[in-house]
Amino acid sequence: MNNSYFSDREIGSKPRIKEDITITAWGGIVSLIKSHIEKGSFGVEFPAACQDGHGIIGTDFQKFSLAIPAEIPVLIWPVDDSEVPSKLSILDLIQFCYKNIADPVRERHHPFFDHYHLGFDRVKGQRDFRQKINCILARNGLVYELQEDGQIIRLAPPVLREALQSAIFSTGDSLLDKMLEVARKKYLDPDLTVRKEALVKLWGAWERLKTIEPGEDKKKSTTALLDKCAPEAKFRETLDNEAVELTRIGNTFSIRHSETTQVPLESSEHVDYLFHRLFALIQMILRCK
Repeated sequence: MNNSYFSDREIGSKPRIKEDITITAWGGIVSLIKSHIEKGSFGVEFPAACQDGHGIIGTDFQKFSLAIPAEIPVLIWPVDDSEVPSKLSILDLIQFCYKNIADPVRERHHPFFDHYHLGFDRVKGQRDFRQKINCILARNGLVYELQEDGQIIRLAPPVLREALQSAIFSTGDSLLDKMLEVARKKYLDPDLTVRKEALVKLWGAWERLKTIEPGEDKKKSTTALLDKCAPEAKFRETLDNEAVELTRIGNTFSIRHSETTQVPLESSEHVDYLFHRLFALIQMILRCK
């Protein structure tokens, strides 16, 4: 069964490029969580007990409300859905709910109190919650996505998305593979501070990659590396210029060094651009090796 909206089928899905969570998206997230509280979906971790103490009948709202600020100190539940909290606290709330949710299943009717005792299907509850949250994020053009393991990632720009999602590094150098993988994971983090760390790892990987070919020094090793990628003189010259420029960028901005003379990177778009630029070169080199 295709559950996509008519507008998506007619004109395509909205581009996933927004980083700031709008009040509309926030309202949808709050509404979804509240509906699951009422349904009893959080009773598996915050149980409201039957009066006779022999079953779970729903979610204990007080336990749920106390647990949220304990794990997300900047967020108090119930929230004011007319005021959007910080982006990271909203994403933390989504992960908190995913971790503690399960689909409530009526197991036994208790005629004296006229209610049902509940069992819980965690797999189904998490799957349904993830699908609905991701629908809200996608329909509002947000760059975030809740994964099956409960982590939220920031979707890479479309031109990089597929390459990063499917990347498996096998360079023959285990430390280089690890550096590239750490850079990939950090770049997909919603937190801009962590994504800046991805640049540090990627530029470190670039410096190591330049020494992976046999040679008396880094310059000769880099020459051997680039020779494999471009037998044609003009394109080879272009690669030389790009390699030199990327090394200069790493030394100029707050990437490889932290002296006061380095230029800080404050914009998410700038981080995207620099990561994409170096990753494209590294990806091409690794394919030519």
